[in-house]
Amino acid sequence: MKFTLSWLKDHLETEASLDEIAEVLTDLGLEVEDISNPAARLDQFTIGKVIKTEKHPDADKLRVCQVETADGPTQIICGAPNAREGITVVVAKPGVYVPGIDTTIGVGKIRGIESHGMMCSEREMELSEEHDGIIELPSGEVGQRFTDWLAENDPAKVDPVIEIAITPNRPDALGVRGIALDLAARGLGTMKPAPKAHVEGAFPCPITVTIEEDAQQNGCEVFAGRLIRGVTNGPSPQWLQDRLRAIGLRPISALVDVTNFFTFDRNRPLHVFDADKVQGNLRVHRTKGGETLTGLDEKEYTFGPGMVVISDDAGIESIGGIMGGLATGCIDETVNVFLEAAVWDHVQIATTGRALRINSDARYRNERGIDPAFNMEAIDLATQMILDLCGGEASSTVIAGKVPDVSRAYRLDPERVQSLVGMDIPEAEQRRTLTALGFKLEGDMAQVPSWRPDILGEADLVEEVARIASLTKLVGKPLPRMKTGVPQPILSPMQKREQIARRTTAGRGYNECVTYSFIDHASATLFGGGHDATMLANPISSDLSHMRPDLLPGLLQAAARNQARGHMDLALFEVGHAFHGGEPEEQHLQVSGLLVGRTGPKDVHGAMRPVDVFDAKADAEAVLAALGAPDKVQILRDGPDWFHPGRHGRICLGPKKVLGIFGELHPRVLEAMDVKGPAVAFTLFPAELPLPRKKTTGRGALAIRDLQAVERDFAFVVDADVEALTLVNAAAGADKAMIEDVRVFDEFIGGSLGEGRKSLAVTVRLQPVEATLKEAEIEAVSKAIVEKVEKATGGKLRG
Repeated sequence: MKFTLSWLKDHLETEASLDEIAEVLTDLGLEVEDISNPAARLDQFTIGKVIKTEKHPDADKLRVCQVETADGPTQIICGAPNAREGITVVVAKPGVYVPGIDTTIGVGKIRGIESHGMMCSEREMELSEEHDGIIELPSGEVGQRFTDWLAENDPAKVDPVIEIAITPNRPDALGVRGIALDLAARGLGTMKPAPKAHVEGAFPCPITVTIEEDAQQNGCEVFAGRLIRGVTNGPSPQWLQDRLRAIGLRPISALVDVTNFFTFDRNRPLHVFDADKVQGNLRVHRTKGGETLTGLDEKEYTFGPGMVVISDDAGIESIGGIMGGLATGCIDETVNVFLEAAVWDHVQIATTGRALRINSDARYRNERGIDPAFNMEAIDLATQMILDLCGGEASSTVIAGKVPDVSRAYRLDPERVQSLVGMDIPEAEQRRTLTALGFKLEGDMAQVPSWRPDILGEADLVEEVARIASLTKLVGKPLPRMKTGVPQPILSPMQKREQIARRTTAGRGYNECVTYSFIDHASATLFGGGHDATMLANPISSDLSHMRPDLLPGLLQAAARNQARGHMDLALFEVGHAFHGGEPEEQHLQVSGLLVGRTGPKDVHGAMRPVDVFDAKADAEAVLAALGAPDKVQILRDGPDWFHPGRHGRICLGPKKVLGIFGELHPRVLEAMDVKGPAVAFTLFPAELPLPRKKTTGRGALAIRDLQAVERDFAFVVDADVEALTLVNAAAGADKAMIEDVRVFDEFIGGSLGEGRKSLAVTVRLQPVEATLKEAEIEAVSKAIVEKVEKATGGKLRG
């Protein structure tokens, strides 16, 4: 929405500056997007007078002029044909930027003679396209600012243009008077009385109007029109042309310019038909489909069924509320004109406008909602302006339908401003604000003005009061605590675990990925998914057809893209949900990490090595520890088939309680995903971790043992297929209270042990609790360890 400052002042008596108006508009919710102020770029130009001219000695078309300026006589070289002694001119001194030629004036020599400035034409100052000569002013004092002269003699050329953004709920602000009303309510000025007009018909209107039954429901509410005969069409007055040009419209003729004026001045779209081109009478109806019309924009439109149009006896002449037809449009020779003002269903306007792809000012306003109560007043005002500008004689008004009743009232509760907005505004101020905005207060009931379709409840009254008072005055206050003491956690346990998992994994050198929750069918099948329950009904592409059953497919696809670009060594992770069904509850949170390639770059020490299963295990255990998993876990086999069958493990608290899986990915999976190995990964299930039994905000007491720990080494000969973890768990279970740690430190296979046998050596750390251990107690624990290991593994203590 664009308007000029002088246009605004037609409705608002104000002394506020342009900057103050712009600031208040934005604060009121009418955000200022742009201000074009011609005076700002012309501020440094001054008025001078040519006191002497003579021909340039070395150029036939140049003249050496002595110009009287505020700084005294100045020599300026000029090539304009009208440069002569005695004229009053506009001078750009050295250092002044001239916008029309995009140049800053300096002191220069032209054919050997110095020039100290420039006398400007209108095009050089971007005032018009006139450039046949320099500006000759009929008046003005030497040294006077040119912008001051323009403000007095030609104010349209320095009239600032303001552009504001209009939200869909504020159609009243699509008229200049609606904007002025907001500013007046804020206290930035006083509203001027709205123009009034009442034109009595001098003769019956020869053109009748009807709204057919199919268009009465959700089509056209009321259609009013009148004939004005004997008009003299032609250019509109200069003030009207200046305003339309300032907001980007091209003046066409007085009749058309009047309708454009009311569109922006009062948010009231109108239309004028050349009455001599209308055949018979007018009717509003819906199309059957297939009809065509050439619009005023000279484009042909083909109608679908059910669109609301205006036809005469010959056919369709206008698209209701959107655009008129070219055949009945007004031209300079128009003598008799039929003026239309109607109220249309805004949904119908929007539907038709989208279907025909027409974006007109009329559609923009009609589909957002105009003031229905202003309809009859608008036709009188527009008639009076046409009579004033074009002469003629007006008929009586013909009306079809009736003006819709949009009256409504809501209770004003002064206390709700505090409860809904948090602002303390006196009741008297609230009532003054609503009255200034056009509401009529009767006791505690507020009658809504007809031009405010956005007011639909008591809360909207509160919004208006707070908006005019300025939400910048709202003081932030902390919410009161519901309970004293330490506040309850904001995050749920699962949200907290998700946060911890992200930080811990990133802290171990992984880069976080955020991949789609959808993957292709082949990848989903590789990871145990791809069934119909997780298939999307309307996928955005064929590569995103199924919900992901695991996070690893997305990470592997990311790894493949990185490897294709030369990044071979990767550490990626993601925290998100995987889906095992199509229902909302059939999803589970996962933390997945992927290591591909080698542990680091080549170095002189040879520390670089391929990643292996123990890298994934170490990272998985570190994340689980940060999440609060128990220290004692079991590592079991029989993981999913996308892991290597002999190089993976399930981290469990029992056969059925799986906390996570780690291991090397299966070669066929890497081949299918186009990833070059080696590649190891882990997947954790935070929801499977047991919650703490005690919920407390503090930490327990730190337990420090002041007694000397004792370590003993044991070597057991077992079958080659016995897992080291089985032996470690058996040794640790010999005395859970005293044994603090069991660690494997040596493995020996074959040799004197025989085929299929191996030796595993472990260190057992004993930590006494109450008293220093005696030899007998150590021996008793050692004996228990040997018995436990022999029973669990079938091995023997190595002699």
